[in-house]
Amino acid sequence: MHDAAGLVLYVGKAKNLRKRLGSYRVANPDRLGRRHLRLLSQVARIDLQECADESAALAREAELLLALKPKFNRAGVWPATPRYLVWRRTAHTLELAITETPATGWQSFGPFGSGIIYLRAALVRLLWFAVNPESGSTAMPAGLVHGRLAEIATITGAQANEPSCRSIETVLTELFAGDRDGFTVWIGEQTKALAYVHDLAIRDADLETVIQFMQARARRTRPFTTQENIVTAKRMNLEAALLFTDENGIPP
Repeated sequence: MHDAAGLVLYVGKAKNLRKRLGSYRVANPDRLGRRHLRLLSQVARIDLQECADESAALAREAELLLALKPKFNRAGVWPATPRYLVWRRTAHTLELAITETPATGWQSFGPFGSGIIYLRAALVRLLWFAVNPESGSTAMPAGLVHGRLAEIATITGAQANEPSCRSIETVLTELFAGDRDGFTVWIGEQTKALAYVHDLAIRDADLETVIQFMQARARRTRPFTTQENIVTAKRMNLEAALLFTDENGIPP
């Protein structure tokens, strides 16, 4: 979206362009925020670029946001700091953390953008269910249901239950190597004892988050270069963010 002087005001993407533009055309002050209304009042021209698929659209959006830094875009206009998901096993406890530089003794997965935060939260809840399938979410540590994790999140209790932390570590390694189907089957088997609809909904939503994140990663078919790390991290961040917004990019 450009203003009358040709300055780029906003960069976005849409699967349904007619619906997206229609939502802007009907600028109801009671439904749109002041920031949206200011944007729409300044738009004089809209340029369109068609992309081959969703993945290509996300990548192109990430590139344009970094290059143009439109004033009405908030996310993605500055380079994201690449982050790693790291994990290690200590006795009967599995620890998961996020760091910019993996330390000795930790296994790592990445780098990615801030979307890795959602992946870790989903994984911790899924693994907690796998270790404690009969307890349900009501017995989860404080904050875990809502993704408020400690700097180092821990999965404990495996000493009294199957699977062991060692097998969980193996499952994680295989997942990060690309075995999404194996992880899905494993989670299903280990959480058969979940009895409440709410817990099953949490499990299914978290599993979808993990699988979609891994699918987005799998689309990357060539090694990262130093310059590509930032753009790729932003692309992963955008794809993860899509899981928490509607098709107009608005949080539910």
